[in-house]
This record gives sequence, structure tokens and C-alpha cells, in this order.
Amino acid sequence: MPIGNRNWKSAGALTALVLMLFTTVSVPEMTVNAGNSYAASGSAAATADERKNETSLTNELYARAAVLMDAENGRILFSKNGDEVLPMASTTKIMTCVLALETGNPEDVLPVSSYAARQPKVHMGVQKGEYYRMEDLLYGLMLESYNDAAVVIAEYYGSKAAGLSMDCSLHTEEESRKAVLTFARKMNEKAKEIGCENTFFITPNGLDAELETDGTQKQHSCTATDLAAIMRYCAFMSPQKETFLTITRTASRQFCSLKKAQDGTFETGTRTVSAANHNAFLQMMDGMLSGKTGFTGKAGYCYVGALTKGKKSFTIALLACGWPNNRTWKWHDARLLLEYGLEAFDQRSLQQPDLPKTLLVENGQLAEVSLNCPKKEIRMLLSRGDQTDVRVSLPGQLTAPVEAGEQVGTVSYLVNGALYEQLPVTAAFGVPKITYCYCLKRLLALVLL
Repeated sequence: MPIGNRNWKSAGALTALVLMLFTTVSVPEMTVNAGNSYAASGSAAATADERKNETSLTNELYARAAVLMDAENGRILFSKNGDEVLPMASTTKIMTCVLALETGNPEDVLPVSSYAARQPKVHMGVQKGEYYRMEDLLYGLMLESYNDAAVVIAEYYGSKAAGLSMDCSLHTEEESRKAVLTFARKMNEKAKEIGCENTFFITPNGLDAELETDGTQKQHSCTATDLAAIMRYCAFMSPQKETFLTITRTASRQFCSLKKAQDGTFETGTRTVSAANHNAFLQMMDGMLSGKTGFTGKAGYCYVGALTKGKKSFTIALLACGWPNNRTWKWHDARLLLEYGLEAFDQRSLQQPDLPKTLLVENGQLAEVSLNCPKKEIRMLLSRGDQTDVRVSLPGQLTAPVEAGEQVGTVSYLVNGALYEQLPVTAAFGVPKITYCYCLKRLLALVLL
């Protein structure tokens, strides 16, 4: 049809003609077809020997639940009943410690209530009306695992959130309980923020407890997976991680109670407290950064720890690791887990694949659009038996309009079939849709040439 013939009966005919004129440009054939995924695979499935080693480790562990976690990224490297919900005793106190550090100031002076003074052993014997620096209480909490220190901390910082007097020595028992439960709710919120969905704190010291919530009776509990993740946060991610590590690595500490003077200032009190670190595993293995023991009649012996050696960092969690007289089983299991991590895993990188530079755009004012994807080195601890895949998922073409920055595909990194990380592939610029007005302007431009 000659260009000069303007006897078209509809705008649709005009659009069709201009589409024929301006979109039948020859473009390279796309190498990525609609719906296809391209995988760059790593090593094959685990060998028989590697599967045997993992099975042997499971059989050798005393703990009912155990987890070895890559502290750099949170990936589970080994799990034995890692998602079973169990009580965790005084390992709870790592959350109490880090939340207190993030909420308050180490120089805060905390009053003691009669409720805190009645906490059962292990306790430092605080008395109603005494005062202690928050930092000193944290040393008592983490080195000696004092139950009353945990309650003094929780009651003070929970009081503000509960709208109660900050002078905890004036609290009734009901007010003290309310303040402590409010702090426990803050602990649960922090756990959720970290990504722990199977943790429920009731007490700040880890004593066995049950609480009815939303019509359900729940117990103070978590999983080995969640506990390892909480330690990862405390030792490697928290804004207060350095202070947390300093406290938990200290061999011993001595501090005094405080008393309030008539002018409102505080001076040294009459009691001196000595605390010695009960985390014997700090001296048992090179690279240990932190750890916390725990025991109750319901939980059994528990342990959570963190280690860094060379480029490898791990956290471990052990729950229900024997009952009296099996106090040393947790050290046996901790060593087995960490030695397995150090021997079986090495730091490796997953390379980003080459992507198509452009994608075709159907019915667009441009025939194709350029693609962007963030450049990122994906590093992780991998064993010889881990299978890795890098998959690019892109459509064969896009349909206009396309917005600048619009996500059009993904690059997915998988380990043993599970998604580890996903990067977006986006349009580098916008491509408007062909419209009647666009066709008319292009046609007029040709006619007027």
C-alpha cells in the first residue's frame, strides 16, 4: 500500500501499518527462551563416605537436638532434630544479655525488688533495696548464670515498657511479674526479628515455665536451629556484639552492690560478689569466642557456643544433652560438631553466570531493553558433597510498557536444592508501549521528510 494513500477506515489499520513499518527490524535471536532455567552445577551428590560420616556424627552425639550453623550466613551445615521444640534452660540468658545491652546502658543502676530477691538457685543472693550496675549484673548473669541477676535486669527494663515505676523496690509481686513478662515479650520480638519462629520466652533466666497465650498452653522453649541463630546474632551481628563477647569471654569478675546516698548519688555498698566463668569449653578448643551452659530438670544439659578459626565461623546448639551424671556430654558433643565443621567444610565462591545483554520487547517503542543485575560474590562454607546450582530465569521477551528498574527475571543460587540467595534482573531503562499518538507522530515524520 503506498504511503501517500491516507484512506484508512480505522485507527487500528493505521497502527497496524506503522507497526509493520517500524517493528519488523531484524534483531538477534534470544538465547534465553520463555520459562527456561539454566543451571551451572557444582559437585555431584554426596559420596557414600560423606553420607556415612554425617550418619556417624548423628549416632555419636548424645544430644537429643543439635545444630552446626555457618555463622557468616546462617546456613545449617548439620542438624539432628534441629527443629524439635525443647526447653533450653539457661542458654536463654544470651538473649537476656544482648537485649539488655541494646536496650539500656552498662552504667544504669538497677534497684532490686523482693520478687527478684526470691529467685531460686543458682543465685547471687540480691536483697530488696540493693542496687547494682547493669554491667556488673551481666557478668553475674553470664559467668555464674545467676537467676536473680536475670530478673533484676528484666524487671527494670520491662517496667518502662509496662508503664510501671522504675524503682522496682516499690513493686508489688504482681507488678514485678508484669514487668518481667513484658521484658520476655521483648525477647520474643527480638527472636522473631532474627528469624526465630519456634522460640517462646517466658522467663529471662531459662527456668522451666508455662504460660497460656491465645488459648494455648505454651512452655519456655526453642529449637536448636533457633538457638544457634540467636547466638549468631549475639556474637556476630548485634550492635553490641563486642561488649557481649567481652563479657562472655571474661574469666572472672568481682563487683560490689551500691547504696543510694542522701543526695541521690550512689556509693559502694556492703556486699562483694565474685563471679567465675563456667564455660569450660572456652579453654578446650582454639578459636572459641563465646558460649553459655544451661541445665534444668526438664531441659537437661544444654549448650550454645560460637567459634572462629581462619575464614570459618560457626555457632552450635545442643539441647537435652544428658542429665546428671552426664555433665561432660555437652563438651563431647560440642567438640564433635566443631571438629566436623572445621574438617568437612571450606570457603568457596559461586560465580555469577553471564546474562543476555538485552531482551526483546513486544509492542514497544524500542525493540529491546538492556538488563541489569547486581554484581555480588556469593561465598559460603561448602563440603565436597554439597551440590550447588546457579539458575538464570528470564522470559523470552517482554511486553511493553516496561518500567525502568522493573524486575524481569532472577539469578538464583541453590545449595542441595534449597534456595540460598536470589538476585533480581531488572530493566535498565523504560520502554513505552506503541500507541496511536506514537504511530501518528512517526508517520507524520516520514511524510514530512
